[in-house]
Amino acid sequence: MVSSADSREVFSAAALLLVLGVAMLMQSIGLSMALGAFLAGVLLSDSEYRHLLEADIEPFKGILLGLFFISVGTSVDYGLVVQRSTLIVSCLFALVAIKYAAVYAVGRWANLTSHSARQMAGVLPQGGEFAFVLFGVAISARLLTTEQVNILVVVVIGSMVATPLVGVIDRLIFSRLFRPSEAPYDSIPNEHNPVIVAGFGRVGQMVARILRLQDIGFTTLEKSSEQVRAVRKFGSKVYYGDASRLDLLEAAGARNAKYFVLAIDDLEASVKTATLVRKHFPHLVIFARARNRQHVFELMDAGVTHVWRETLASSMEMAGGLLLEMGTPESVANSIVQKFRAHDEQTLLKQYEIHDDEKAIIQYSKQSVQQLLDSVAADRQQTK
Repeated sequence: MVSSADSREVFSAAALLLVLGVAMLMQSIGLSMALGAFLAGVLLSDSEYRHLLEADIEPFKGILLGLFFISVGTSVDYGLVVQRSTLIVSCLFALVAIKYAAVYAVGRWANLTSHSARQMAGVLPQGGEFAFVLFGVAISARLLTTEQVNILVVVVIGSMVATPLVGVIDRLIFSRLFRPSEAPYDSIPNEHNPVIVAGFGRVGQMVARILRLQDIGFTTLEKSSEQVRAVRKFGSKVYYGDASRLDLLEAAGARNAKYFVLAIDDLEASVKTATLVRKHFPHLVIFARARNRQHVFELMDAGVTHVWRETLASSMEMAGGLLLEMGTPESVANSIVQKFRAHDEQTLLKQYEIHDDEKAIIQYSKQSVQQLLDSVAADRQQTK
């Protein structure tokens, strides 16, 4: 009924009234107002109006969270921290260790890998903010004394502070001690294929399928063991190996091949592989896939001249389809898309010449956009 009034002020006021009402109700029966506010928040977050409420309270969320943690911090009895430091440190270590172990166990039970479960446990070993609400309820119900609650508040705050340190320890120690042993790379026979495909993800698979249609032999290398297992289920012939290793490229027949398709998704690995191939196998013609303009520049620095941005063609096709759907004549839509693509390629080459100068590249990019707009406008005038 409130929502049907179509007034955001009335809607927000009603939500606030609901929260305050439930909070006062909890207080009237001897429980914490914070617990009542929490219960009201749970009810509202499960309603069909949760998105509108979320948008209304977004400007206040940061302020209220800040006030909440300030109030918690000012409630700390620092004299008690000094007096009971041994107990507090012991409880802190126990809380972090027990919760880390529990979250890790849940992760493994949910079929996560050991590494993923450790990462999840590493970001969730702290006590939650709801603990402060429960402590207030515990005092009201006389389950805990004020001194015990003060100690527990410090322990929870300390666990929040310690959480980033747990992540650092996991990266520096656990990740090295429990690093999963990688399966050995495949022995790659030299099949004297004219094409080597590095990377068998989205782009590499498409290229391979086209080559297979033309009965052109190719050797595929993929670094991810999971990807290799997945594509082999569908009958694809792919070798588990790192294309940035010289010995594996030698085994794959890079000396006798003619073309090298660089379809590796990782930017750093892609540039590293391109540099290696250009240095040791200069006769190979490299056809590289690039994720963005910066990736294009790095590949060109490595000596690669045949570079395709992975989203360019699909974006052009989508834009052309949109123009047609909006009633643009097909000839005009095709002309605009082709003009944009030609202009963009020309702009890319010019940007590469000055890509080390950020100010120059920004200025040229603005000029290039204006040139394209003027060119299209001139074409439009001629067709009228």
